[in-house]
Order: sequence, then structure tokens, then C-alpha cells
Amino acid sequence: MDYSVCLLLLLSTISSVSTGQFPTAQMVKEWVDQMQKELITLTDTASGMDNLIQIYHKHRPHFSVETNNPRQLVATAAGNIEKLLANRSQALKRLATEAEKFQMEHEWRGDSEIDKIVYYNAKDDLNQTEDGKGRKNRYLPDDFEIDPDFKRLVSYNTTAVHIPTDIYEGSTIILNELNWTEALEDVFRKNKEEDPSILWQVFGSASGLARYFPASPWVDSSNLANKIDLYDVRRRPWYIQGAASPKDMLILVDASGSVSGLTLKLIRTSVSKMLETLSDDDYVNVVYFNDKATYAACFQNLVQANVRNKRMLKDAVQNITAKGITNYRGGFELAFEQLAQMNVSRANCNKIIMLFTDGGEERAEEIFEKYNPKQAVRIFTFSVGQHNYDKGPIQWMACANKGYYYEIPSIGAIRINTQEYLDVLGRPMVKADRRAKQVQWTNVYLDALELGLVITGTLPVFNKTNTGSKKSQNQLILGVMAIDVSLEDIKRLTPRFTFGPNGYYFAIDPNGYVLLHPNLQPMTAKFHEPVTLDFLDAELENAIKVEMRKRMIDGLTGNYSIPGLVKSQDERYIDMGQRTYTFAPVKGTDYSLALVLPDYSLHYIRANIADTITQAKFSESLMADKFDEYGYTFIAPRMYCKDLKLPDKNKNNTEFLIEFNDYIDTKTPNNPMCNVELVNRLLLDAGITSSLIKHWKTTELQHGVLARFVATDGGITRVYPKSAGLYWEEAAETYESSFYKRSLDNDLYIFTPTPYLSKENTSEDSVLVSRAVNLNIDDIILKPAVVGVKLDIGAWMASFINTTQKVNCNDEICGCQRNDVYVDCVILDDGGFLVMSNRDEHIDEIGRFYGGIDPILMVNLVNSSLFTFKKTFDYQSLCDPEKESKAAAGLRSVYVPTIADILNLGWFATAAAWSILQQLLVSITFPNFLDAAEMDDEMSDAMLKEVCITEQTQYYFETNNLSFRGTIDCENCTRLYHAEKLPKTNLVFIIADAKLTCLSCDTKPLIQDEQQSNGPDPCELAQNPRYRKGPAVCFDNNEHEEDPDCGGASGLSPSLWLMVALQLVLLWVLTGSRPHNIPS
Repeated sequence: MDYSVCLLLLLSTISSVSTGQFPTAQMVKEWVDQMQKELITLTDTASGMDNLIQIYHKHRPHFSVETNNPRQLVATAAGNIEKLLANRSQALKRLATEAEKFQMEHEWRGDSEIDKIVYYNAKDDLNQTEDGKGRKNRYLPDDFEIDPDFKRLVSYNTTAVHIPTDIYEGSTIILNELNWTEALEDVFRKNKEEDPSILWQVFGSASGLARYFPASPWVDSSNLANKIDLYDVRRRPWYIQGAASPKDMLILVDASGSVSGLTLKLIRTSVSKMLETLSDDDYVNVVYFNDKATYAACFQNLVQANVRNKRMLKDAVQNITAKGITNYRGGFELAFEQLAQMNVSRANCNKIIMLFTDGGEERAEEIFEKYNPKQAVRIFTFSVGQHNYDKGPIQWMACANKGYYYEIPSIGAIRINTQEYLDVLGRPMVKADRRAKQVQWTNVYLDALELGLVITGTLPVFNKTNTGSKKSQNQLILGVMAIDVSLEDIKRLTPRFTFGPNGYYFAIDPNGYVLLHPNLQPMTAKFHEPVTLDFLDAELENAIKVEMRKRMIDGLTGNYSIPGLVKSQDERYIDMGQRTYTFAPVKGTDYSLALVLPDYSLHYIRANIADTITQAKFSESLMADKFDEYGYTFIAPRMYCKDLKLPDKNKNNTEFLIEFNDYIDTKTPNNPMCNVELVNRLLLDAGITSSLIKHWKTTELQHGVLARFVATDGGITRVYPKSAGLYWEEAAETYESSFYKRSLDNDLYIFTPTPYLSKENTSEDSVLVSRAVNLNIDDIILKPAVVGVKLDIGAWMASFINTTQKVNCNDEICGCQRNDVYVDCVILDDGGFLVMSNRDEHIDEIGRFYGGIDPILMVNLVNSSLFTFKKTFDYQSLCDPEKESKAAAGLRSVYVPTIADILNLGWFATAAAWSILQQLLVSITFPNFLDAAEMDDEMSDAMLKEVCITEQTQYYFETNNLSFRGTIDCENCTRLYHAEKLPKTNLVFIIADAKLTCLSCDTKPLIQDEQQSNGPDPCELAQNPRYRKGPAVCFDNNEHEEDPDCGGASGLSPSLWLMVALQLVLLWVLTGSRPHNIPS
């Protein structure tokens, strides 16, 4: 035979299969029908679904079917939340009133007598030596005990005090505040006695001092002994909200050539710290100027001071360069124009301009006369850096425009001087007096004392005295009173265990942020990290939800029936679900509450087994020593009884089950401390599922089935046989089980492979198959349970290959033969994850996204409309922080005051003096702190990592079509494929010419895994901001303000001799005299 003919025949043999050889659509359909029939028959027979339905009917006398009335449920829950917050508001008002009285009665002392005040400083080490305990003014309570409400050491016999690191504790102002705030202890205690459920009560002073009750150590010294405490109560979200009405702030940065070098670095840091004083109720933009004025970022107008916008502005400020001349006129003109814009979203309250400059000769008086004749816009000016420029003009700008003038000579002065403007903005509130005494409730945030997610009620405290060092002292805000409400307390008022796993409450604030939602689960443990999550980011957004969110913010009542996409619990899948949203306002607050119910949750089962004999009979099957008989049993970790502690992360479910059994055995399920309805539903499900287990025991386990299981709304999960339960990885809480919740939303047999990345932790090769039980009671459809099996991968593979075998085949595909050179046969689930394959090398990749195995085929499956995908962002992820080099950790350029500076009373009187020295002393040891942090291997990710945004991609079936056929065209070859869905399942069978027969196609993997992201473009979002609503009342009237002080001395300074001593220490340090650490 001719050589060329042989070569041609050989190539034709190994090339892609021709159209004539490829299985017909009818043949593929026959294979799929056979696969589906075998799988469903196997699942139905093994799981005993029909038997379970019969068992429910037999137990009909033990339960009733009740109705969930959404409007009534929302009204009741909203009323309960209203009552809770109203009680806290009354306690707040009592505290604020008493605080103003105590301060008014307090006689200001400047002599040594005031120095005798004794208090508990929360930062003092509980394990300090006797020598340390003798510190002046200090004492340590000796009655600390772990409190079940706070889950930390507390003392109800005293208060604790926190003073920021950069505030001198011995200043006259601080000592006087320690004196008069001590009287708050009795009021704190009285509130707690009247309402034992009250949590933290705090007074945050305008000086930075915080006094809270009950007393508790600030940090766990064993874990954080080497960490710097940068907490300042005045920078907490609740203080910012309570101390002043919302702000429209324009930050104006001098970027002329004279501010280069250290001064520019100080300005950049100052602007960043200024941005941190803003909350989501505020609006901001940054403009820099030299020859002309320019927007620092892409924002053309004021934008909401949310996390992303502030980060964008911080980054933009770092890119400002200094050049050209100083043109104040151009800068202020653009600033006033920004504040005058009325056609954009804004706070519409306090209007302020913050000028950061190194000084200049120009006053720009004509600009202020033109744009600010009535001083409606306050001007705050900051002289930054060390220079000899005349500071008079910029001080005049502040004084002439009802603002304040500050000096920032060094990095140590930044924190104090970028937050003291809040005192000035508080003046209108003080003048308004009673009208300003309105309790405000915050967005949700993480409590600094480890209480978890909280909201806080705040009330400003005013200075009511008419005497003092300043004539207008009565225009000052003393601070903010606050009481926390844990979200756990609100959850207890919104029980969801009659709604089924896919029903839930959620609540939003006027910004559209959720304070209650099952998807609000921040992973960070750092209290300074934001945890705000918009409702439209907590769920998959659509037009109806946008409209509903607006109506909820506006305080309206209503309901919507919304068909839409629903993300699965494990965030790997997307399902179509019908939900009814019913909402109503929480009166007395700006919050709105909603209830979400799927159609099948409009009714629920209520157990009627109050007699102890039936309870005992059903509970018997829950005994751990009965696992052999009734299968491995899990119970959902719920608050069944108030005095039955929920399991912690280190306790396995069996331990909790044993504790539950012991509890109801000794105290009975009808104990007043128990949620009887919840306990009885668990016991009812225990009895029903135990009957199903008895049926399973009468039937032999089918070939290919590793285990059978049943899970219920009541919180029971049973896995049979017991040995299979040892490897059960699904959540014991059915309300948080992904397969369970998906089974309810889909009237299908749901196949769930073990996630590919999780398979390292298990040696079992199996696929979970589950189906919801549809129970018809008096023509009402209920879904009270899910049953299913675990399939053995090896046995299924053999059956899968056997099903597609074709006998007497000639020039056509002979089915999906094992490891076939020419054909790839796979089964994918509706998320695009591999469930079965005819290739041995793919078996270990079951659970992996198929776009990473055969990218070009997956792309074609998307293009043919079998799959589509949706990209979403997760704003609650944790990522590794960006690492700084060791060199960056050393002392940076700092300003060290000279002896002449210290002896100069003008410098000595500045608020920055103590701050500079305190911060510099901290920085001396800062490298040691970094080393200590690196060595702390035991700290969790929640503490070591930072909050970040990640992008998720979920794939799902785009249409209801069953068959898809096509050709993959590559450079010099083609591949045929046919995809056929398995009816009544979430699976699709795909047969294609083998990937190895056509390698010229692009093989770049499709990424489905979560990826770190910058999130949506803030520049685009700013063009069309989401709807929000500011507070109903604004206090910004600055008319008739009589305070002549617009920039001057602060009392928070230490003694002169201490300053001189510290100066000598600093000079010693910076001349290199400090001994180096010797590595141990």
C-alpha cells in the first residue's frame, strides 16, 4: 500500500470522530432516560420517601397544620423590636439627663486635690505585680467573673475607664472628667437593675475619655500584650453619629510647590484620618489646588462617605503631587460650587470646607463675601508642617467663617486635630437643647468589647454650665451617651423556626444597609473594620427589590411577590425561587423590618405532644447509645432552653445531643425555661424519623448506596447505618444546610458532589442525592423533610458506563467506554461541577468546576445556552493584608520639638504637644510590636486578615430546554458534542469527541472559584447612587454663635517637667543610642 495512503488512514483514525460516527440525538436520549430511571428508582427505593409520607399521616394526631400570616408576623416582630429599643431609649435619656446634672454640679478644680481621684483603667494588666498595682490614681477590681451575657470578665460593682493612648491621663481636663463622671456608676447600675437584659452602657467624652459599665478589661492581655491600642471613642461610628448632624464636607488640599516633602506626607495622612471621622450619613469630596483646582479622584460631586468611596479618595490623595503656586481663590470657588449643588444626593445639613495648607499671605476675602456672606458654610483650616509662613491669614479664614484653626506640626498631632471639629459642629445641637435630645440608632457594627454585631442608641450630652474658662462653655457638647443592643437580642424577637429554612426576617436602616439578614455574616473580628452590607448586595439584585428597598427606607408598609434568582447557602449554585416579601416600619426608629417566605412556607407543622409519655417515647430514639438502632443522629444547635448552653465550635454535635437528652430527662421538655414549641417539634421529628429507620432496617441496602439519610425542619438528621454518620460533613442545622435548602426550592432530585477543594479532608468518594418530601395535608402542600442517599462513585461509574453500551456497533460510537481514547462522557450538575465521568483520571476531580477540566467545551455549553452565569461580589470576605517591608516599619520622618519649643508657651499649649510625644514613644518600640505580631501564630484569620471584596461566579441552567448539540471549531480540528438533561434531576449528560483528539483549542481554564476583586467601579456607582434617606432633623444653624474661640489652646497637656524629660529621651533615641534587640 502506498505510504501516503497509510498515513492518511492513520490520521483519520486518531482525528476527531466524524458526524456519521457520532451517536444520534435519539440514542443519547435513550441513554439518558435509562440513567435517569435507574438513579431515581434507586433513590426512591433506598430512601423510602413514600414510606415517610405514610408515617407522617400515621402521626397526624400528634401535629396540626398552622398558617404563617406574614402581615401579622411582621407587625408583631416590629412591635417587639420597637418595645425593646424604646426601653433602651428611656435608659439613655435618664443617663444623659443625670450626666448633665452631675457635670453642672461639679466644681471645676485645678489644684492638686483633683489628683486624688481613683479609678479603674481598663487597660491595666490584671496580672500585674504588686509593684504595678500601686500606681497613682489606679485600682484593680478583685471581683471579675465571666458573665454569660458578655462572655467575658466583668464586674458589676464599678465602671471602667478607657483613655486614648495619645491623651495625657494627668491633664486637668481628664482628671476633672474622671471626677464628675464617677457619679454615672449609680445610674448605670440602676438601669441594669430595672432591665437586666441591658448590655454595655457607655459615656464617650469629647475629650476622648470613655467610661463604661459593667467594668471589663479592655483587652485579653495574654493574647494582645504587644499590640498598640489605637482606640479612640470619638472615632467610633456611634460617637460620630451622636455628636453632630450629618455633614457635607469638601476637603481642600493645597498642592502648591511649597508643600512638597514632609509637609505633603503629613497632609496626605491628615486627609486620610479626616475621612475616617465620616460615617455613611455624610457626604464628601476632595479637591486639590495649585495654579488651578482639580478633583482628586473621579468624583465630580460630593459622594456618600461609605467604605469604598473613602478608600477611593484616600488612594487619590496619595497620588497628589506638589507644584506651581498657591491659588486659594480657585480652590475655594470649586469647593463652594460643590457644596451648592442641589441636583445630586447629599446630606443637606452641615456644610463644611476643610483646608489643609502650609500657610500663605492671601485671605481670599472677596471669595467668602461672594459665596459665604452668611457663614452658612463653616471653614476649618489646618496649618500643616514646620515652616515660617504667616499663619494669620488661614486663621482668619476659620474665624471669619465660624470654623476653627488647627496646627499639625507632626504626625503625632494628626489624630487629635482631625477629629476635634466635631465639637464645633455640636454647637447647634447644644443651642437646640431639647429638640436635639432625640435618640438615634446606628448602622450595625462590631463591638470593640467583643459583643459581636450590635446597633447602638445614642444621645448627646450638653454642657449646661454658664461659668468656666470660656464664657460660651455652655455651647459645648460634653460627649455622647450610648447603650448597645446585640443583634442576638433582636434575632430572639424574630424567631424563624416556623418558616422553614428558606424563610427569614431581615431589617434595613435608612442607608439600605441590613442590620438583620441571614447573609450578614462578617468574618472579621477586628472592631474597626466596617461590616455594612447593602440589602441589594446581601441578595441578588433585581428591579423589584430596588423599588421595595426604597419603600422600606421611606417607612412604608407593603408586600411583593418576587420570582428571582437565589444564591445557595454554600454560594456555589443559583436557583430560581418564588418569594413573598412583606415589610413594615419599626416605629420610633428609622428601621424597617421584612419577612421573606417561599410559597411552601405559608403553612407549618406544629407538634401537639404535650404529654410526657409521648415525649419520652419519641426522645428515646435520640439516645447516643441507640445510634446502632436508629442511625447516627444529629440535632440542630438551637436555643431549645435558655439554660441549655449552645455548643461552641470545639464541641461535636453528639456532646450537645447528650446534654440535650440529660436536660429534658431531668427537667422535662415543658420546663418554663424552654421553648416548648421548638422542643416538641424536635421530639415529633425524632419519633417520625425513627419509624423511617425501622422501615430501612427491613430492606437491604441496595448496591451502590453507601448511606441513607433523612433531615427535617424540626432539626433532626439521621444517617444510616451508624458507620456512615462518622463521615457526615453536612451542617447539623438544617436551616444552614445547602443541599437541604436547595432541595426545598427545586422539585427535583438534587445531586451534590463534595466540593473539590474540600475533598482533601475526606477519603470517601460519594455523591449526595436528596429530594424534598411533598406532604399533602388537607390540600395544603408542606415540605417538612428531605430524604436521600449517598452514592458510591465506583459503583455508579460502572453502571454509568454499562448504560451507554451498544452491542453490534460497527462504524459508530459504542457508548461511553471506560477511558475511551475518542470519547469523553461526563455528567455535570446545574452549577457546572463534575459529578461522573468515563475517565479514571477524572474521578478524583469529581466536585471540580468543569471549566477547569475542559474549558473550551464549557465555553460552548455557555454559548449554546445550556449554562449561563452570574457574577456577584462578596463584601464580607477576608484576604491577606498587603505586606510592608521591614524597612518601612522603622521610624519615619518625624518632628521632634526642641527645648525652645517646649519652653514656648504657644507650642506648649497646643493640643498636639502630648500627642506628638506619646505617639513618638509608641513608635520607639513599634518594630518590636511588628515582630511580636509575626510570631503570634495562634491568632485566627479573623484577626490576622483584612476585610476585602471577592468576586463570585455562579453557573446555572439558562433555559428549560433538554437537548443541546453543537460543534467546537478549533484551528485545524473540530469536536462534536451532545448535551442532554436528565429529567427530574439537576444533572446533564454530555458526550463529546475527546479533548485529546483536538488540542489546538484555547485551553485557558475558566475560573469559577472566588477571586479577590476591587468590586464595582466607585466612579460608575457615584453617577447613579442608590437611594438612601438622611435623618429627619438637621441641626446646623450657626446663627448667634458667640464663641470667640476659633483656634487655640487645649488643656490636654502634661506637666512642663515631664515634657522636658521626654524631650531628652527622644533626643537619645533619635541619635541612635537605643540598644538593639538581641534575637532570642
